[in-house]
Amino acid sequence: MEDDAPVIYGLEFQARALTPQTAETDAIRFLVGTQSLKYDNQIHIIDFDDENNIINKNVLLHQAGEIWHISASPADRGVLATCYNRASDSKVLTCAAVWRMPKELESGSHESPDDSSSTAQTLELLCHLDNTAHGNMACVVWEPMGDGKKIISLADNHILLWDLQESSSQAVLASSASLEGKGQLKFTSGRWSPHHNCTQVATANDTTLRGWDTRSMSQIYCIENAHGQLVRDLDFNPNKQYYLASCGDDCKVKFWDTRNVTEPVKTLEEHSHWVWNVRYNHSHDQLVLTGSSDSRVILSNMVSISSEPFGHLVDDDDISDQEDHRSEEKSKEPLQDNIIATYEEHEDSVYAVDWSSADPWLFASLSYDGRLVINRVPRALKYHILL
Repeated sequence: MEDDAPVIYGLEFQARALTPQTAETDAIRFLVGTQSLKYDNQIHIIDFDDENNIINKNVLLHQAGEIWHISASPADRGVLATCYNRASDSKVLTCAAVWRMPKELESGSHESPDDSSSTAQTLELLCHLDNTAHGNMACVVWEPMGDGKKIISLADNHILLWDLQESSSQAVLASSASLEGKGQLKFTSGRWSPHHNCTQVATANDTTLRGWDTRSMSQIYCIENAHGQLVRDLDFNPNKQYYLASCGDDCKVKFWDTRNVTEPVKTLEEHSHWVWNVRYNHSHDQLVLTGSSDSRVILSNMVSISSEPFGHLVDDDDISDQEDHRSEEKSKEPLQDNIIATYEEHEDSVYAVDWSSADPWLFASLSYDGRLVINRVPRALKYHILL
């Protein structure tokens, strides 16, 4: 059954951390981390059963603290990293750790019991990313194409490259770099580029975007005042190696070509409040998803700066004569950028949006009140892109 209607799941706690289970490419699966001050925090494993349009869930206890960021290993379905708050000596520190989920929950294809009274299981701690010398962790990003042994964490003004040992039970700090400059510089987010043999990472701090070479930990580009206010998130175009999107508190989403950083290639101004998240679709890079504190999720069609600005190349044999002329006309001019859909199922700030790693037409969004919504790219557009 394929339906464009959203599927909604409510967590009983507030939440702002969401990730697809990146290494799972068959089952549609997302991980959500909660933020509760009173109770043990949890990671909800959300399995979406496509055929019956229902959600199955499993809950893992995350007793370490409130989860601010969650990311899944690209190589091992059972491994994930979280950034979480921990109180120590009347100070609150944001720490990071790598965890393994119980064996029987690693794969997303099983039928999970619908019985919520079943006892929650606990995550196994593999290692801490020791940040005592570096400050509060903002996020952890995995090397996208690797074996799951290389990760980067951003802590205050430090960018840290870690090497996870064979059993992932120890993280060795391989190299690091720091932001230099006036004031209290702090990273807000980062992404690892899937291009250039995974030797580049982009980071955001304050209103600035920077590129780093992970081999030398040196800066390769810098976009100052990329946004008028704090930059919240960024993402790389998976198919065009120099292209990157960013979003921030100026309510804008901007698209950059890192070879020429003087001004953005495109700017979107559709949100009316801070934009927390921007995500390119992994397969069809004209599809861009954004989530904002205006409680809306917007799906945009940025076809003019995509890897197929003129639409799909159509095989001559596929077209009859009368269509031939029409399609030639059509293919000469680039298609127009537009907003495909605005989703208003949330009533609170949308802190996270992400695409499924198993189904390119499906995405999830998460608002602070713990509402997770699973939506699809509208069917008409899907066929338009495919045909």
